[in-house]
Amino acid sequence: MAFARVFKNSKCNIIGMIHVDALPGTPLYKGNWSEIIDKAKYEANIYQKYKMDSILIENMHDIPYVQHRQFGPETTSCMTRICQEVRNIISKESRRIPLGVQVLACGNKQALAIAKACDLQYIRAEGFVFGHVADEGYTDACAGEILRYRKYIDAEEVLIFTDLKKKHSSHAITQDVTLLETAKAAEFFLSDGIIITGNSTGDAAKPKDFKDLKGKVNVPLLVGSGVTLDNIDDYFEYISAAIIGSHFKKQGLWSNDLCEKTIEAFMSKVLEMRK
Repeated sequence: MAFARVFKNSKCNIIGMIHVDALPGTPLYKGNWSEIIDKAKYEANIYQKYKMDSILIENMHDIPYVQHRQFGPETTSCMTRICQEVRNIISKESRRIPLGVQVLACGNKQALAIAKACDLQYIRAEGFVFGHVADEGYTDACAGEILRYRKYIDAEEVLIFTDLKKKHSSHAITQDVTLLETAKAAEFFLSDGIIITGNSTGDAAKPKDFKDLKGKVNVPLLVGSGVTLDNIDDYFEYISAAIIGSHFKKQGLWSNDLCEKTIEAFMSKVLEMRK
């Protein structure tokens, strides 16, 4: 399986989030481009220090988000620069950590291009199967489009992890399609990994969802929100990876700086659970 080629653990790899500060061209940008790059590198070094299994880089602070059709080339260019800076740091170490990128909102082709250019191992994609209404507008299904684009740019080594019934979204138009049916559709459309979240950033996903899907789809399962030191036990046996952002920040708030004490405690527990 492609997932095993990239991630060393058979279950519960830990993916730490770098929430890149607001980029040039977005409402919250502060004219601090050099500082943005330095902060991303600083956070990558912290994650490396505590033996994170992977790092996912995302333009989380670019609020309010717009659909990929509306943001300019500066978003892709700036994210490429940041991802390359992080890649350069990780490449210096003997233990090569897999890196991923997500470009909000729905910048899946842009993420694939960045991953190809910067030697990243995966992207997190929105809207892979079935449409839904997100806070930035309607998100259409895109599996056929982005898999063709991945082939076109010779990036088939880049894995595509796909959100199902994504947070911050309404799924009323697909309420008659169960999570299992959605997962099977993603598997049929060649997803490399299925991400399940809660309703919003930092909101815990339902452990029952993973129990219900385990063994019924032959695709790695990832939890994409709400994992903490206190509830990691609820997911550990069922998931291939956990994507963690808010819990690794001070006061558990996604927009705050990283909290090394929390990261150290969390990774110590996970390493103990793997024994």
